[in-house]
Amino acid sequence: MAGGRAPVVRTMNSIASADAEQHRFHLSSRELALIFLFWTSLATLSAVNRLLDARDIGFTRVISPSGPITLAYIESWTWAAFTPLIFWLSSHTGRIRPLWLRVPLLILIGAGVAIAVYLLLVYARHAIIDLPPRRRGGGPVFAPLREVGRFRFLNQLIVYLAVLATGFAREFFQRDQRRQREAIALASQTAQLQAQLSEARLDALRMQINPHFLFNTLHAISALVERDPGGVRRMIARMSELLRHTIDSHATDEVTLRDELAFLRRYIEIMEIRFQGHLQVVLSIAEDALDALVPNLILQPIVENALEHGVSRAAGEGRIELTARRDADGEVLLLSVRDNGPGLQPGSETGVGLANTRARLLQLYGEEASLDLADAPGGGVLATIAVPYHTASDLRSEGRGDA
Repeated sequence: MAGGRAPVVRTMNSIASADAEQHRFHLSSRELALIFLFWTSLATLSAVNRLLDARDIGFTRVISPSGPITLAYIESWTWAAFTPLIFWLSSHTGRIRPLWLRVPLLILIGAGVAIAVYLLLVYARHAIIDLPPRRRGGGPVFAPLREVGRFRFLNQLIVYLAVLATGFAREFFQRDQRRQREAIALASQTAQLQAQLSEARLDALRMQINPHFLFNTLHAISALVERDPGGVRRMIARMSELLRHTIDSHATDEVTLRDELAFLRRYIEIMEIRFQGHLQVVLSIAEDALDALVPNLILQPIVENALEHGVSRAAGEGRIELTARRDADGEVLLLSVRDNGPGLQPGSETGVGLANTRARLLQLYGEEASLDLADAPGGGVLATIAVPYHTASDLRSEGRGDA
């Protein structure tokens, strides 16, 4: 499991570093291009409107129409240059302490930006447009302090506030996008951790079943050492095959019913030697059920429980009947094990094998699977396992081939 946790830890670290990187202010080349395109489009619309406006005909007789058009582009491109700085300011507003200082400081900075843009445009206007003199024998008079005192920069301040509001909207949008990515990443981590936890639980359940099966089989072998040495040798050979199978398939949660029955037959051969010819096992398996996927080692504890609590207490020859079929709708695989013992007895359902089998079914299939024990008609106990019917081809068609 240590190897399974490492990818999740690396994923969490990479997400944390990526999130820290995203919180740094950065304007992509696409955003910079959009800013330039927006302000250029605004200047173009203003220029076209000025050329088409009939009210400017008299004014154009005094000055060239190229002057105001040039000023429109200068103003727009000036704001295009200030826009990244204003966006940076909007992204760092949360760092301003104390809180009451934020609004006054933003307005004060905005007033400074607006005055700077306004004065730049006034200087550009005097440089580009040859305005008529306001004083006898002199050129146009420009007094910066007087212009600022008359609050003629208010239009520029309004533009600044609009750009600042856009910056806040951009910041809120990016925060929402980050939260969504973090939520998706956390959901993915949670799913991985849940899968690892489920795998750990299944491993723990399998580790409980295997020693239980091993101890019971060794006990059966020790009981026959003196009576049937040849049978003990066959039992040891079969048990080595079973152990090899359990080790090779330890990480497999599901196997085909065909493989599960092959494993079960080896176990039954051991039990037939143990019961010295007093055990009869009857299999009734539907052909369309052989390729169904079932939990690995699901039948052995059920058969073992039937042998220990049923066949070993039966009068005369013991009998185990195992059937496998699909239900009427074909959506559920039904596995049943019946013995000819005395029926349900106190403690019949408290064994390790049955408890772990129920836990594994719940872990793998949730409420869609079940294990029920009941008195069989005519005597004995009937154990019925119900699991969703599915095959390996079903998993591949659903894109779960690696499951």
